[in-house]
Amino acid sequence: MSHNTDQKQGLLDSWEREHAVTVKVLSAFPDNKLDFKPHERSRSAKDLMWTVVYEEKVFVDGVVSGKLDFSSFAPALATKAEILEAFEKIHMEALGKIKNMSIDDLMKTMPYMEGPKAIVEKPRIGVVWSMIMDQVHHRGQMSVYVRMAGGKVPSIYGPSADELWM
Repeated sequence: MSHNTDQKQGLLDSWEREHAVTVKVLSAFPDNKLDFKPHERSRSAKDLMWTVVYEEKVFVDGVVSGKLDFSSFAPALATKAEILEAFEKIHMEALGKIKNMSIDDLMKTMPYMEGPKAIVEKPRIGVVWSMIMDQVHHRGQMSVYVRMAGGKVPSIYGPSADELWM
């Protein structure tokens, strides 16, 4: 196996592990509190959940096409169950698209916004990694929402106060 092929498999393995944990965190949010916002400038829980879900589609479609386009961001679905169902569908489709890309295509660069007014050429595999890290970031936000809304925070990388390992 080549180094680049190892990179692709490492990406896919990590993405699957992180996806499972993200589903756990989203599932822990109380169904009846989707309008919860911890601050006036914060997104509602439903909108934050949908960001986690739909960004995966936008990022992967962008990796495939070579250009990210957030203008097609669909509005949030109405219920947590619908959001979680959409997440599984979007994730499986996105995963399939990346699995079907050759390592050579994943190593091709594309424009990517690295910061305020900072657009760089980034390998597409790196854009997928950025998507995963963005999901981890939003999942962390969501874990705080879970706690504040009275839910039980699941273990993420280790035990939580609500899901002890011993």
